[in-house]
Amino acid sequence: MKLAVMDDVPLGRLVALAGRLATQRWQQLLTEEFDLTPSGMNVVMTLLREGELPHGEVAGHCMVRPATLTGIIDTLEKSGYVERRRSAGDRRAVTLALTEHGAERGRRLVAYMHRGAPLTTVDADPAKAAVVREFLLELIRKLHTGEESDERSR
Repeated sequence: MKLAVMDDVPLGRLVALAGRLATQRWQQLLTEEFDLTPSGMNVVMTLLREGELPHGEVAGHCMVRPATLTGIIDTLEKSGYVERRRSAGDRRAVTLALTEHGAERGRRLVAYMHRGAPLTTVDADPAKAAVVREFLLELIRKLHTGEESDERSR
């Protein structure tokens, strides 16, 4: 799709396209700058926010099955981001914690995400950015809850 012919493209399609392109760029940035996958980022952010947690709780926070989380943790452990800690009282119980390296990289990622740099010339204008934010938050809420748009329900 050529950018020059996108003036007539429906808004929903533009949102989908922007989401796909933003996801690709975000994944590239995570890989190149932070040596993380999106799933790995979710784990790091969870442990940074919550602190040391049992394996199953991290899986719940990240909305993945515990078995799926095992592979993610294997990768993060090899990269020096996360360590598994066995309970002295129950060797079967495993908690997950960030290493110092993982915590530092997590803090750097948070700072990057909150740096406030505009993505476009439109959101560089605070008034326009507020409208874009309001639109996106309502869209996310409606899509998350499965609400019908006003147009579709007429």
